[in-house]
Amino acid sequence: MRIVPIASGKGGVGKSLVAANLSIALGQAGKRVVLADLDLGASNLHVILGLPPPKTGIGTFLSGSSGPFDSVIVDTDYPNLRFVPGDAELPGLANIKPSQKNMLVKRLLSVDADYLVLDLGAGTGSSILDFFLMSSQGLVVTTPALTATLNAYLFLKNAVFRLLYGAFGTKSKATDYLESLRRDGASLQKAYVPAILEKVAVIDPERHRVAVERLARFRPRLLLNMLEDPKDAEKAQKIRRSCQEYLTVRLEHLGILYRDDMQNIALSSRIPIIRYKPQSILSQAIYRTADKLVSTEDEVDAPLSLAELEGSFQTAELEAESDFGAKLSYVEDLLNSGALTTGDLVETVKSQQFEVDKLRRENQFLKFKLARAIGQGFAG
Repeated sequence: MRIVPIASGKGGVGKSLVAANLSIALGQAGKRVVLADLDLGASNLHVILGLPPPKTGIGTFLSGSSGPFDSVIVDTDYPNLRFVPGDAELPGLANIKPSQKNMLVKRLLSVDADYLVLDLGAGTGSSILDFFLMSSQGLVVTTPALTATLNAYLFLKNAVFRLLYGAFGTKSKATDYLESLRRDGASLQKAYVPAILEKVAVIDPERHRVAVERLARFRPRLLLNMLEDPKDAEKAQKIRRSCQEYLTVRLEHLGILYRDDMQNIALSSRIPIIRYKPQSILSQAIYRTADKLVSTEDEVDAPLSLAELEGSFQTAELEAESDFGAKLSYVEDLLNSGALTTGDLVETVKSQQFEVDKLRRENQFLKFKLARAIGQGFAG
């Protein structure tokens, strides 16, 4: 069974939409898929799938009122896809106990499927990080927006530190060193993994060996969502360089997805875009992503070379250009056929301009904060 945890550094990047549609695509490819809603405390994946509100789910299982775990796995009308609801209505579910988390992990690992897709909550809570680290090839969804890419990197940074703590154990010189950095928040914020490993290699060689081995197996993947322009694909390179330089993590690019207004219509209709409009640019990109997962099934234990990783980013940029051309052709066909009026096109351009203006203001605000922080640093 391949485990595909899907996470994001912040909300609103389309993580759950990716999880739902990607699971459907894998099922259509003949793979037996179990999709679990692990966005505990804010579970709404059943809405995206078009399913009725669940009577049981992870919440009722953890409370002991649902019986065996198999009883909360429900069938869907999508080929080869079963679903584990999360039960958002149960209070306190977002903060499960370590014993509950461990029990849930064991039950999830015991399901009979080819793919276990985990839709995780946004942020960097310990449970979210542990669910993400159930696989060495977890998927991080982000958008080209500056705050989203920054949060995607910070999520991976927290995942790496969570991995280091696990490699160092509870009582070791390496853990003591990490704890000394954590107590001084500024030191931990400035510290980067290569320097930490260099220090640990001196004070605790055995733990250093374990950490290096685990980091070598950690090969997360990136999916860039809600693109507007082919140049947006270049934003992924910044995350890649930061991960390689500061975290010693080699990030693979799984692909790109363009923003599509059809998605909003599909969501309001409670129909996944891949079923509502399977020939749309967005749906075809999801199918392409599923094909990549299936075609690399034999590479789970074989790390990609540096050239192959670089190639994945180049491929994503080519996909961005190709999909953008297809998107323009699609709009032109709609205009010529009368399905899209000039007024509709004007409204679309206006909405996109609003998004551009919003990002511009966001960028100016961040530049202001950065300049002020630099000025305070010089003053100090």
